[in-house]
Amino acid sequence: MDAQMNVVQPPLMRVNMNLEAALERLFALLRIPSVSTKAAHAADCRAAAEWLREELTTIGFDASVRDTPGHPIVVGHAKGPEGAPHVLFYGHYDVQPVDPLSLWATPPFEPRLSENAAGVKEIVARGASDDKGQVMTFVEACRALRETDGGLPVSVTIVIEGEEESGGANLLPFLLANRDELQADLALICDTGMLDARTPAITTMLRGMVGEEVVITAADRDLHSGMFGNAARNPIQVLCDIISDLRDPATGRVTLSCFYDGVPDMRESVREQWRALGPTDAESLGAVGLSQAAGEVGYTALEQTWCRPSCEINGISGGYEEDGFKTVLPARASAKISFRLVGDQDPDAVRAAFRAHVRARLPVDCSAEFIAHGGSRASVVPEDLPALKPALQALTDEWGTQAAVIGCGGSIPVVSELKQALGIDSLLIGFALDDDRVHSPNEKYSLTSFHKGIRSWVRVLQALSA
Repeated sequence: MDAQMNVVQPPLMRVNMNLEAALERLFALLRIPSVSTKAAHAADCRAAAEWLREELTTIGFDASVRDTPGHPIVVGHAKGPEGAPHVLFYGHYDVQPVDPLSLWATPPFEPRLSENAAGVKEIVARGASDDKGQVMTFVEACRALRETDGGLPVSVTIVIEGEEESGGANLLPFLLANRDELQADLALICDTGMLDARTPAITTMLRGMVGEEVVITAADRDLHSGMFGNAARNPIQVLCDIISDLRDPATGRVTLSCFYDGVPDMRESVREQWRALGPTDAESLGAVGLSQAAGEVGYTALEQTWCRPSCEINGISGGYEEDGFKTVLPARASAKISFRLVGDQDPDAVRAAFRAHVRARLPVDCSAEFIAHGGSRASVVPEDLPALKPALQALTDEWGTQAAVIGCGGSIPVVSELKQALGIDSLLIGFALDDDRVHSPNEKYSLTSFHKGIRSWVRVLQALSA
């Protein structure tokens, strides 16, 4: 242990000394509005990729920007000592749209360091937590290790994509096409969070996802609701009726045919662990102004988000949506629906079941168009993965609190894609907090998460080398 501390202390001290400069570099990346879902930001996405390539080159990586049919992918390689393990770090530089802009306290791409009511310093900007701040914790850890040790304790390949927030359609083909170059022993992913502000965690369960958009069309044009109301079919009403049938109001269960095929039963031992580990429903929901779990009856909020499948309406549109009032009967209405998957649920089967559900409820004079928005299976990290124990210990050493093994309600398709393309398992180590307002206005990332996140990666890389 003493020898390990002697090795890790110099880079940890360097991290502390470099924190202000590291923050400036993160702010530079946050200023680039790399919104992958909007074509108008294509040049910004490339600018973010080029910025990262330059930073990686500066700290000794052989880095390049690789074109794809969509946004580019950044790849970097750094050789470690002979015989050392080889890790692949994955992150993404693209960010979510900022809408609604009016709810941001300050411009989303003008990062700032603020202090909340509890006196905690926070980095506020779109992408601060998801995922630019997280990516830069790893980059800055590599910088500190190189500046003090002259190299990295393990061989590192870095892959940073630009389409995670828009479906990631080009990542798997890229991984498959470059399989030999990207081969590694283990993947490290920093796109998850801590159990709480003091307790680091490794996420071992992730839900998969199916994204669907449905457009219902009735008349061949918008109609005057006084002249046609009652007589003409209203696609918004049709859509609402279809959506309301997606859940059983008594049980909260999703009603799609065969939806629960492949969903494992919860082990009672796991439920007991989570009850001891996690917050109550009132605690977890109270932070966002709610009080009671609203999904499947018989499951806590934590269980519902970590290990149960779900169906959520992410957006609905139709008719007149501007200020004021207009008595229009719309010709079209649309909704965006996401399904989170667990266990062995099949994304293709869920997508097909949803489309069959819609078609079975379409009345005469209505048609439905479907637009797919990605799909991925759930993933589980093996409990006996050799890297899990030393990584947990490294996090425990840094934070002074026993690191937890947790689940996550989110979906990170790259975990299953890395397994499929490269045959490697992933450690999901992130430093986000539940209140980071990811995907929402005023997204933030704790300065402590950033600082100790960098230090944590220093310790983890050193631990994996041993």
